Amino acid sequence: MSHGQRATERLTKKRHKLLQTKPSSLTFPESAERASGGACQSESVKNSARRIDKFPNEGFNSEAVVRNRREVQFDFTIGEKFSQLQPWLDCCRTECCDHNAILDFFKNCGSASPRWFPAVAETTHMPVMLSRVLEAFAGTKCRTFLDGTLGGGGHGLAILEAFPQSRLWAMDVDGEAIGRARPRFGAGRAQLVNDNFKNLDRLSQKSFDGILLDLGLSSDQLDSAERGFSFRRDGPMDMRMGKNCGTKTAEEFLERATREELVKAVRDYGEEVHWRRVVAAIMASRGSGILGRTGSFAALLRNVLPVDRRKKIDPLTRTFQGIRIAINGELDALGEALAKAFRALEPGGALAVISFHSLEDRAVKRSFRLWSGMAVDRNDCRCASCRTSFGRMATARPAVPSGEEILRNPRSRSAKLRVFLRNESTAGGS
Repeated sequence: MSHGQRATERLTKKRHKLLQTKPSSLTFPESAERASGGACQSESVKNSARRIDKFPNEGFNSEAVVRNRREVQFDFTIGEKFSQLQPWLDCCRTECCDHNAILDFFKNCGSASPRWFPAVAETTHMPVMLSRVLEAFAGTKCRTFLDGTLGGGGHGLAILEAFPQSRLWAMDVDGEAIGRARPRFGAGRAQLVNDNFKNLDRLSQKSFDGILLDLGLSSDQLDSAERGFSFRRDGPMDMRMGKNCGTKTAEEFLERATREELVKAVRDYGEEVHWRRVVAAIMASRGSGILGRTGSFAALLRNVLPVDRRKKIDPLTRTFQGIRIAINGELDALGEALAKAFRALEPGGALAVISFHSLEDRAVKRSFRLWSGMAVDRNDCRCASCRTSFGRMATARPAVPSGEEILRNPRSRSAKLRVFLRNESTAGGS
């Protein structure tokens, strides 16, 4: 047995041991403190009870939340060892999320779940880098916000809860996402609109203090075999962000696209090194029915793509990504949305964008550098006097999820957050 196999076996045994752990066998500092009427003197309890200015989504060791410059006691303290969460949050490592198991975990802690975590199993999506987004918006006037990609609604609900005097406009091209989120938001401070974020200029509200664009797919879309986004589930090759948006399905695109269109999708959008093999296999399989199902199409790709075990991502990921970007026009929509979001941003406002692959992040970075009066890239030959600064980037490098968040939600591992802060003065125009 090789060293790698022995290491894998040890990790497997440890994982099974954690899964067999019962709720009653875990001890939490707050449980001991409650049992003793608040008189617990354990040093570990005192250390874990220290207040820190973080929101609960960025590490379960958080106990306090800063909302609208007020410190609010969080409902529970988890303890110092994140591994204690494993029996209930192990589902986040797999494609299937056991929503009820996570709710049972909160109940066993003697606490209600956070509001941004759905109380009913209507969505499996967890918001990415929630505390970073809220920190970016905390410096604004906190009156009007736009969530251009509603998804599971986690970010939008957290914004409304963190800033009680604010109003939220939320958009999503996926009508199913709007339908799932509407009961959670109810009637009041939020307006939900079924439209692409590139049409944000059509909203009744024309300017915002904070704008969020989360460019990733929601877990609800990935977990639905009928949507065709995941190669891990057999379903129709659909891949449309919105079923009524009028675009071609992935099957129609693969069957009818020209070779140049396929090359652009696989090589340029998917950034697949072995694009020639993929394009040739697609064209040779037309009319056979293989391109109509995600399962058969995935099997076709596995036959032509080499397996590089040094890489962490599945070799099919890039091709599926490229096809999805091509049929939904995602990069073109992002370019339009960024330009309109900049014009709609109030002085002193913040624009936060979460991207999940290099093409999206590159477009966001170039736009932010242009608005900040910086060189867009190494080929930008404009002199300093020819540049105009409308604001600044919050950080030179993008923020990435913490290790604990990746453990809790592995789908967040490739996320990058960039924030642009507009100047208080409107000098320079839009």
